[in-house]
This record gives sequence, C-alpha cells and structure tokens, in this order.
Amino acid sequence: MKNKKGQLKIQRMAFMLIAVTLFFVLVGMFVVSIYLSDVRNSASVLEEKNAILLATKLANSPEFSCGKAFKNKKTNCIDSDKVMVLKENIDKYSNFWDVENIEIRKIYPVSEDKKCTLGNYPNCNIIILREGNIETEFSNMTMDFSNFVSLCRKESVDGETQNKCEIAKLMVGIK
Repeated sequence: MKNKKGQLKIQRMAFMLIAVTLFFVLVGMFVVSIYLSDVRNSASVLEEKNAILLATKLANSPEFSCGKAFKNKKTNCIDSDKVMVLKENIDKYSNFWDVENIEIRKIYPVSEDKKCTLGNYPNCNIIILREGNIETEFSNMTMDFSNFVSLCRKESVDGETQNKCEIAKLMVGIK
C-alpha cells in the first residue's frame, strides 16, 4: 500500500512540474511575440524615415539640385531643367539610385495633370524619372514616400533671365 501512495505522489509532482513548465513556456512565447511585434513596428518606422531622408538626399544631390546656379545654394531645391535632361538620359542611371520609381509633381500653381516631355516642357506638371516595374512579383509591396521641394527653372522674360520657382512634391517609391 505504501508503494502506491508514493507512486501517486511522484506522478502528481511530475504532472505539476509539467504544468508549471508549460505555463512558463506560454508566458515566454507571449512576451516574445510582443517583443517581435515591437521590433517589426520600429523597423517599418525606421524604413519610412530612411525613405523620407532618401527623398531629401535626392533633392539635394548634384543631379537634381539647383546648386549655385540660383544665387545662393538652396536646400530641397530641384532644377527642373537638369531633371528634364536627366529624364532623357535616365538609362545611364538605371542602377544609380536604389529605388523603384521617382516622380516629381508640381503642386502650386495648380494645373491639370500632364506628363512632361521635351516637347511640352515647361507646360506640364508631372515629371516621371523612373517608373517601377509593374510586372515584378512583389510590385504590390512598393511604398511611396514624398517630400516637398522647390522646383525651379530659368525663364527668359523680356530678354532677361529670371528664376521661376514652384512648389512640388518629390515622390520616391521603394521596395
């Protein structure tokens, strides 16, 4: 009789140890899942910040920037004349920027949407430098980020060259 009571106590203790172990495993999994979701959120916020910084970096890069052509160096200023020349030679820059698409859209003064070509420039408001590959496997995962910029160009008025600046939005799509 003594052996059966001792065996029963040992079985109860074993089941209790298993139950306590399972409880702590479940609590540990819950804590890890909360931690991982926080890591995912912070990673997406960091990715968004990097994309916005990339848009600013593009606006201030020598290929886009107004530079010293406009009296003093302006930040977040895009020379639309340079961009139109770059648009015609964009094949040479296909792997230069690690982005899916680059688009500059004039916001003010407001006009109807018209894509820019050399034939209708400057009477247009959408300059598409690089269009993302629509047929890629992950094309639905492209995220667009934007930054407001000054879109400036040289314009001749009564024989004098003047700076004409408009408000635009530089949109960058990343994967």
